[in-house]
Amino acid sequence: MVLPLLAGLAVAAAALAGRYGVQAWQAYKARPVVPRVDQTENLRQGQENASPDKVKEAHKKVMVANHPDAGGSHYLASKINEAKDVLLGKTKGGGSAF
Repeated sequence: MVLPLLAGLAVAAAALAGRYGVQAWQAYKARPVVPRVDQTENLRQGQENASPDKVKEAHKKVMVANHPDAGGSHYLASKINEAKDVLLGKTKGGGSAF
């Protein structure tokens, strides 16, 4: 008597988990892709040809506020470092999958 009830609950839980997974996947796929050049705009602060010193200064200011050791996020710190590298010409911006 208990076994059919447990089996039914397991099937219902699996169906709900599958539904949630499909909805999450569809929401993930619907996100717009933001080019890396647009992401670096925050460090550049609207300046067309920012000098390397200004980029490094802006990077330092943003990293002080968002460093993981000061309670910031590791993900955000990696994105800030990646934006700095793109602006300084060290990489093309394709290093991260996120």
